[in-house]
Amino acid sequence: MNTATQGTQTKIQTSTASVPKNIIMVVADGMGPAYTTAYRNYKDDPTTPQVDPVIFDDMLVGNASTYPAAVSGYVTDSAAAATALASGIKSYNGAIGVDVNKQPVTSVLQQAKKQGMRTGIAVTSQIVHATPAAYIAHNESRKNYNALADSFFDLRINGNFVADVMLGGGTDYFEREDRDLVASFIDNNYEYVDSYNRLAAVPAGSNVLGLFAPVGLPPALDDKRRHRLSYLTEQAIKHLENDRGFFLLVEASQVDWAGHANDIASAMAEMDDLAVTMRYLKRYVDAHPDTLVVLTADHSTGGLSVGANGQYAWKPELLHNMKGSVESIARAMASQDDVALFVESQLGFSLDAEDKKQLTALADVADEMERWKVIKGFLDEKTHTGWTTGGHTGVDVEVFAFGAGYTAFVGQLDNTDIARNMFRYLSQHPTRAEFKNSVSSGTAPSATVDTNVEKQDSCDFKSDWRCQ
Repeated sequence: MNTATQGTQTKIQTSTASVPKNIIMVVADGMGPAYTTAYRNYKDDPTTPQVDPVIFDDMLVGNASTYPAAVSGYVTDSAAAATALASGIKSYNGAIGVDVNKQPVTSVLQQAKKQGMRTGIAVTSQIVHATPAAYIAHNESRKNYNALADSFFDLRINGNFVADVMLGGGTDYFEREDRDLVASFIDNNYEYVDSYNRLAAVPAGSNVLGLFAPVGLPPALDDKRRHRLSYLTEQAIKHLENDRGFFLLVEASQVDWAGHANDIASAMAEMDDLAVTMRYLKRYVDAHPDTLVVLTADHSTGGLSVGANGQYAWKPELLHNMKGSVESIARAMASQDDVALFVESQLGFSLDAEDKKQLTALADVADEMERWKVIKGFLDEKTHTGWTTGGHTGVDVEVFAFGAGYTAFVGQLDNTDIARNMFRYLSQHPTRAEFKNSVSSGTAPSATVDTNVEKQDSCDFKSDWRCQ
């Protein structure tokens, strides 16, 4: 029995199943099984004879299928997958909190709010991206970013906003010429912050809207805080903790973006941010054993392979000293006096004469996107990393869980089972009895579905994978 399995078995035997007071749902967008394997190898200490386990190994309890509603086939997008994870309902690709008939469905976060729990999201994408949106709003299309932002303010449950804490990116959608939602939230007693440092100064227990970028946050390799997800998660919990319990959605959004881009360096940096987040959450549950944490992916992205082109090798050590993302290197290299020296310093490993010649010539290529693609390919060749697609794949994803009631997530599941288990725990939650006369279990909150799809927003991941 390997180390990871031993850790899981020990946890299953020693943890007691109970109804959690707090629920923390973590979605690592795009994180198929190859990503956790790659991360284990990436973090391995080469001086030890075995491959060392990582934080994910002690939490692994099962797998989940990810397919969407039959109308969309076998390969899901983030919207349909998030709707399934949030509501327990299969829907079509592109659906945000609606079923195949475009009717609103209740999410576990909305149900928690109905029962008087505090609720929040902490993500590294824009907060109206597919995953967080599916937990808060309802819309026939994930592309309707402005309409989704409006829903964050307009949709109410028992007279209250759906989310008490919202942390991530997205000022472009909340500060618009046609509507200033930031001002509206401020007028309704939300603390608004637009920098990580200002977030730390907000008094605990506040309602908070934190938007730290126009769209998504910078990649982990380029952010001032490389472990920004763990920081946002800790800050969110500070404001959500209360006697009635809370529900928090955390999303490692940019694992998916790195997969769409076939960018192994960013993929490992985003995985490291997630690992630090999970270590924090493990400490939190140790101190608050009435809390449940579930981590899974909505799907796998990119078809990552550890080893490629017939080579029985993978060299993640070449990624350890990256100073910035491939995207930032490609952007800056054209203005450098000594291109080879600059790229070498940014990559963090030595280049031979042929490498230097290739990369120096690349600086003369006017198209920044083309420079970016070449550098990514260069890293893939050096590390023996493979990719099968710039989109999603239909493989099952891993499920990780610990804390109160985690045994409900052991084994082979469907993504809808994750929501159903959480609904079951919410139906047994202490706050439930106080609201049983005013809330009917399983019914959708009062909401309208905006059918005015923004046609001009094509959101094609081939040109802008951040849309996916």
